Amino acid sequence: MKLSNLPIGRNAVITKVGGEGALRCRLLDMGIIPKTRIVIRSVAPLGDPIEIRIRDYTLTLRMEDAEKIEVDPIEGEAL
Repeated sequence: MKLSNLPIGRNAVITKVGGEGALRCRLLDMGIIPKTRIVIRSVAPLGDPIEIRIRDYTLTLRMEDAEKIEVDPIEGEAL
């Protein structure tokens, strides 16, 4: 499942970080790496950007970037 499709409040684990070059390096530098827990906190009124919670900090991502991140939802857990 893509991060952009994860429902608000649902916990997940990152399985793959896509993208190329500078974008991929930027995502990895921000702590978006495989096996990391993540949750979508909110979505902007027009649907872009999204606010995520990762590694005890809040981060805002464009939907275009969130589509390059694959996650595996954690069953039975919510924010």
